[in-house]
Amino acid sequence: MSRAADATTGDPEPAGPTPPAPRAPAPAPPLPTPSGESSAIESSRTAADSGWDQVERRARASQSFWTAVVGVPAIFSVLRLGVEAGGELQTTLLLVANVGPINLLAGFLTTAARLLSTALVAVFALGAVLAASVRGPRRRPLFARWVEATPAWFVAASFLTALVTWPLLYLPLLVPAIVAAFQLRPGRLHELLVVRALLIGAVLAGYLWLLVPALRDAWHQNEYLGIVLLVVPPLLGLFVAGPLPGVVVRPLASLTQVAVLGVLVWAALPVISTPVLPLTVTTVGDDSGVTEEVRGHVVTTDDVNMVILQERGGVRYVPVEQVRAQVLCPSEEELPRYQLRVRDFHVEDSLLEGLGRRVRPVHRIDAACR
Repeated sequence: MSRAADATTGDPEPAGPTPPAPRAPAPAPPLPTPSGESSAIESSRTAADSGWDQVERRARASQSFWTAVVGVPAIFSVLRLGVEAGGELQTTLLLVANVGPINLLAGFLTTAARLLSTALVAVFALGAVLAASVRGPRRRPLFARWVEATPAWFVAASFLTALVTWPLLYLPLLVPAIVAAFQLRPGRLHELLVVRALLIGAVLAGYLWLLVPALRDAWHQNEYLGIVLLVVPPLLGLFVAGPLPGVVVRPLASLTQVAVLGVLVWAALPVISTPVLPLTVTTVGDDSGVTEEVRGHVVTTDDVNMVILQERGGVRYVPVEQVRAQVLCPSEEELPRYQLRVRDFHVEDSLLEGLGRRVRPVHRIDAACR
């Protein structure tokens, strides 16, 4: 009966006990990680993030620096035309139409190169001192980032421009600026203190020998400011290099950046007001023999008229056939204020101007210019 029932149902009769189903393998326990490995990974990530942050900051500093170098001369050039036109729109348009970009750039370089080199020298000197004073992951001052983003050839070119464009009276200020910008410590001259002192003494002795006649004349003329400007800056060059205490770095960075900006604006006012065109005195006469002297700047000349921007304002059109004579005159800023000379170079002349005066001496000022 049981076999028949099994045959009808079709279920096979079990031959023996059923084996147990296989179990899934248990997950392997996590390997023990050293405590220093996780901290090393985190520190490496932090270092990578800080490295990228420094690269980004350096790129931003470089972009802002070159924007200022290129944009400031362009802004100054436009402002100079507006100031020289007396703020009048039509006169400004007349100057824009007749003063070419080459002449405008040449006029800017001859008058504002001194100001631009002064600003760059100040930025590089202060920035190098601040860069040597701020170490570690702290945020570096703006001038320090500018110095790090500027190539060495541009820094050297800025100091060379200052060397040939600054007046001789202010050239000694370049000594502490160069020492600060390139971090030239006295200890780099020689290892022995005695030899180092002898070298510094010999350099200072030669410098004083070069200035002895000028210092004597300045003492007799009571020009004590000239004595200070010629003697004190080289002595300061012995102490300006090296890092500063961390307590004074942040306040000094803020104060110097604001001070440089203020001095730049103050020194830019005379540059903006400096004429782009040469100052002349034109003698104008009619058929009756009556003559008149017109003092101003010649804007343009054609076959019909000579256009003169008068010194006291206004534009005058003078017929070409009425022009009798014309002389070139110096401006009031070009007249000397000191009578001091350093080895036949006037202290208010730059090296470039002094060499030019040796090639072509200054002519007497025409009576019409006075």
